[in-house]
Amino acid sequence: MDSIMVLLADPAAWAALITLVVLEVVLGIDNLIFISILSNKLPEHQQQKARRIGIGLALVMRLALLSIIAWIVGLTQVVFDLGLTGPVNEHGQPAFETAFSWRDLILIAGGLFLVWKATKEIHHTVDPTPTEDVFDTSKATLSFGSAIFQIILLDMVFSIDSILTAVGMTEHLPIMVVAVITAVIVMLLAADPLANFIKRNPTVVMLALGFLLMIGVVLIADGFGVHVPKGYIYAAMAFSAMVEGLNMMSRRRQQSRAAPKE
Repeated sequence: MDSIMVLLADPAAWAALITLVVLEVVLGIDNLIFISILSNKLPEHQQQKARRIGIGLALVMRLALLSIIAWIVGLTQVVFDLGLTGPVNEHGQPAFETAFSWRDLILIAGGLFLVWKATKEIHHTVDPTPTEDVFDTSKATLSFGSAIFQIILLDMVFSIDSILTAVGMTEHLPIMVVAVITAVIVMLLAADPLANFIKRNPTVVMLALGFLLMIGVVLIADGFGVHVPKGYIYAAMAFSAMVEGLNMMSRRRQQSRAAPKE
């Protein structure tokens, strides 16, 4: 209790908490987009339940990982080294790593899964079966168990990334716990509005799948030691979303002008 009171009186702790909350919320966007796309493929009466379970599992995993934080930090230790000499960058450093930790392997596996899933969904959208309308979100195309299983897999990847980010920001466990819980509450509040927005605007699905494809590639690159600044990634996502928003406004105005007037 005394340590918590000391943290409450420390301005640096509050600054770390605010910064970490923002980072955790931003990192949670990736997780939320994936959950929203998967849940919209379920029967309508199961969609909200799947989102609640998915976000609840994300919270449980993050808190569980915080409880074994020493083990999580140990995931960054090198497991094996291929010993290869790859190309070097302009600073004379290797362009990618050949020594891999468990964190690297998990990120690579999660990235490959995201790339596979996003590519599969993009192909399904671009080349559907002749009798299928890919923009009809009222039809279930995924079983509840399959959706939850896929959500669990990505929850694990995003949770490890989230906790390692928290460890890099602060050494105080209470700050990490508060930041993680706050971020998951924001995800919980945003889950239904985001999923409903995607459902009302089916063409946004392609943009979201593009985001997931890019995130998957970034996770793979991170696993190989090629660190792409997250600010660039989210700036590109925000710009793409803004352009799509302008396209949606343009389409709606054209539809309203073309509608017959009474």
